[in-house]
Amino acid sequence: MAREENRRITDIGTLKALAHPLRMKLYRLLFVAEVATASQLAEQVDEAVSLVSYHLRKLAEHGLVEEAEPRSADARERWWQPASDGVTIRDEDFRDAPEKAAAHLAASRMFLDQRAEMYRRYLDERAHWGPEWNTAAHDSESLLRLTAGELAELKKDLTDLLKRYDERGRAREATGDTEGREHVALHVYGFPFRV
Repeated sequence: MAREENRRITDIGTLKALAHPLRMKLYRLLFVAEVATASQLAEQVDEAVSLVSYHLRKLAEHGLVEEAEPRSADARERWWQPASDGVTIRDEDFRDAPEKAAAHLAASRMFLDQRAEMYRRYLDERAHWGPEWNTAAHDSESLLRLTAGELAELKKDLTDLLKRYDERGRAREATGDTEGREHVALHVYGFPFRV
């Protein structure tokens, strides 16, 4: 089955399916691994295989993950992969009803909490990454004066830039350039505020 480039989530059921804390962790881990079994994922989240299998099936019901080609001769193993190259969730798709807006807000806060936890983990483990990674890693805050249109243009430019780096890194990895290559999370938030 050909994977979608990017899946836009527009319905509350799919949003709620992804916004479960364990399911989002599983989705993220599966996205990084590209393919995995419930057993492999269960080890990473320290949960029972049966529970992980249940949550993978729930994600599959909403088209977020799908079965992958088996990677071993063990017919009992069920392999999973993301059904798309990412998901997009936009506020505009959840504004038309209070319950949709509330679900979107709850999901957005959970995603933020998990991203913050990823960064906290890096901070706690920073000493183990060594000077090269610590010099390359960064956090910053830019306080800009923009219009909504300019912010939208900046978002597009950043998305294009990130896509270019991701494609370049994956292409190099595919040719065997794996030395020193790690998973990297880049969280970018652009939002208005008043003082």
